[in-house]
Amino acid sequence: MKVTRGQIITRGLTNRCPNCGGHALFKAGTLFELNHACPDCGLKFEKDDGFYLGAMSLNYGITLVGCLVPVALLWYNGVIGGRWAAGLAVGGSVVVPALLYRPSRSWQLMLYYSFFPHHLPLNRTESGAGGDENT
Repeated sequence: MKVTRGQIITRGLTNRCPNCGGHALFKAGTLFELNHACPDCGLKFEKDDGFYLGAMSLNYGITLVGCLVPVALLWYNGVIGGRWAAGLAVGGSVVVPALLYRPSRSWQLMLYYSFFPHHLPLNRTESGAGGDENT
């Protein structure tokens, strides 16, 4: 059964394996440790060294646009004082990336496989053409 782009996006938004939809993207009992592969289907989550640099960029961009820019605008327009702005900026730059760590890893997988759905084991052809040997 082939995996559609809609399924890949839905699974990415819910922190699930893009191939089988399993719930084991992260190791049980840990907040920040990603499984090397899906325990259900065996899909390797890290394609190459540096694969999750995209996740870091997503996390940084969302933190910047969603937290730091609004705080700077509030300070610039005189809505909040400098100390409040500094405190909110420092607090937001620590808390927001920690909250987005897990989703950003899942989003990176979602983005990769939505552009390359043929790399998923369930989407490979019988002859093996179009597949990716790393998964």
